[in-house]
Amino acid sequence: MSRGVYITTPLYYVNASPHIGHAYTNVISDTLARYFRLEGEEVFFLTGTDEHGQKVKNAALAEGKEVKEFTDNIVDNFIALWRKLNISYDDFIRTTQARHVKVVKEALIRLHKRGDIYLSVYKGFYCMPCESFWLASQLKEGKFCPDCGREVEEVEEKNYFFRLSRYQDWLQRFLKSNPGFIFPDYRYNEVLSFVENSRLSDLCISRPKSRVDWGIEIPFDKNYVTYVWFDALLNYISAAGAFFDEERFSRLWPAEVHFIGKDILRQHAVYWPIMLKALGLEMPKRVVAHGWWLAGEEGKDKISKSKGNVVGPDELIDEFGSDALRFFLLREVPLGLDGKFSRRALILRINSDLSNDWGNLVFRSLNMLAKYFHSRLPEAKKSMPSRYISIHQNLYSQYQKNMKRANFTRALEEVWKLITAANKSIEEEKPWQLYKDKKTDELSYFIYHLFEAIRVACLFLYPFLPSSCRDIYRRFTGKDILTRPLKEAIEWGSLEAGQLIDKGNPLFPRFDVD
Repeated sequence: MSRGVYITTPLYYVNASPHIGHAYTNVISDTLARYFRLEGEEVFFLTGTDEHGQKVKNAALAEGKEVKEFTDNIVDNFIALWRKLNISYDDFIRTTQARHVKVVKEALIRLHKRGDIYLSVYKGFYCMPCESFWLASQLKEGKFCPDCGREVEEVEEKNYFFRLSRYQDWLQRFLKSNPGFIFPDYRYNEVLSFVENSRLSDLCISRPKSRVDWGIEIPFDKNYVTYVWFDALLNYISAAGAFFDEERFSRLWPAEVHFIGKDILRQHAVYWPIMLKALGLEMPKRVVAHGWWLAGEEGKDKISKSKGNVVGPDELIDEFGSDALRFFLLREVPLGLDGKFSRRALILRINSDLSNDWGNLVFRSLNMLAKYFHSRLPEAKKSMPSRYISIHQNLYSQYQKNMKRANFTRALEEVWKLITAANKSIEEEKPWQLYKDKKTDELSYFIYHLFEAIRVACLFLYPFLPSSCRDIYRRFTGKDILTRPLKEAIEWGSLEAGQLIDKGNPLFPRFDVD
């Protein structure tokens, strides 16, 4: 049975509509999913929403709505954004769905029977915005959440606990044996240091219904609901069919990669592996933690709902287009580092890379084809021009290596070598002079291979610029871009002479910098 490539995003909390940080996580996940499909792999790409917890209920009450009505409206906003951003997910899971609730309850029953869940008194501190429990020693200035900086509440109540501490030695051994489990490397070092130098406390995984009643009921105690993080993490296996669909689960699990923000690394690199170990399930292959987008050219503040500096991706897509926004997010900063988001930076990136380099290459070439050959691709020798040989020989292996590591900026740099060579060839070969001198064979050879360079570049750029690349490829070949696996599709000389290619409109217009 062949395994699919299983890629996940975190579940997005539905206390407010999506912002640029949510968009970024789904764009990087979608880019990797599209890459694997381009390679001919079967992909299962999961995203969804986290809909339980007191914070969600409070947000609903603040708007005078029933919780289900409120969450449905927010979920619709996420789905609409993913449609506009061309996110090609295969499944959208909600923690309120029956399929998820069933798996959460089954996991709780199994862990309880194993003795990994027990009832005790919780005394400590709770951050409502983060839905996180903290010890006094972990707080900032004795009263502030170490993650979000907001004031916590002191809590003392009877609750159910999951025995994280039982598995600390195992987790330490696992991390040391699997240094590639967490990416980037410095995040791996951060987690390993935490596990080696801190004593894991057992995790409080319930809330009394008297305090929080919006959640999944603990199956062996109707007076409690499940802690939202314990509930949400299980979505990765509930969507894959854990416990109830063995064929589906064996085909999809373990996940190829969980993409997350760095602020939820502890949950995914400490809680989640231990939960899986306790359930007797395999570990995911990788957890990839990206950085934050910081507001303004100075880049001092994380973009977040709580700080009131949310950047609306809908408006940016309407103004600049989905491909342009995707490209900026993927090209501007290496995955893992924080990025500075500003309108000026976005426009400069569009103008330099997309308009000047790529868009100008495509439209200029189409204009020449229209002028010199009435928009029909000429006959020419299929032997590759020397300027492209070394680039083409190395491009696939370098691109593949970087894409599999989610090193998107480096992958784009490799593709840009081909784009740069094609642009340079126009200035060096001067096709307008060949046309003027009636050197038809030389002009035909030049134009054919210029279009072949664009076709090949288009294939490599597809995961980043899916809308425009799919359109270009169809115009050039009359075929869908996913017709053949990438390694076969990039074979040089695949364009058919005589193909009538519509000129169309410029791809990426320039924008004025304010």
